[in-house]
Amino acid sequence: MSEPMKEQITQDFAEVCRRHLLPPEKIEKIKAAVAGILAEEDDSLPLEEVFPDLHPGSAIRGLRLREGLTQEQLARLLGVKRTNLSEMENGKRPIGKNMARRLAQALKTDYKVFL
Repeated sequence: MSEPMKEQITQDFAEVCRRHLLPPEKIEKIKAAVAGILAEEDDSLPLEEVFPDLHPGSAIRGLRLREGLTQEQLARLLGVKRTNLSEMENGKRPIGKNMARRLAQALKTDYKVFL
């Protein structure tokens, strides 16, 4: 059984980190979404509009980095080739339910994140 997700320790703030350079138009959409949240307006944007290239593989990459694993290390834990894992991370290979469960166990999260 997977471990419960980490709880947010405060309701007063959220930390937003940017690890990769984003195009200016995406940054502006993100700023608008955050401004709407802070102003408590109901002009929120759908996640797909702010991050149109977001896919389940993005979760693999983020959680893998959170756990401090390389693709090679995670692939070894899962018993798959590194190239297969890379294709899943890049949205070029589907993630089945069985693989989602294996990923969830290795990355300490719920399998539904990957479906």
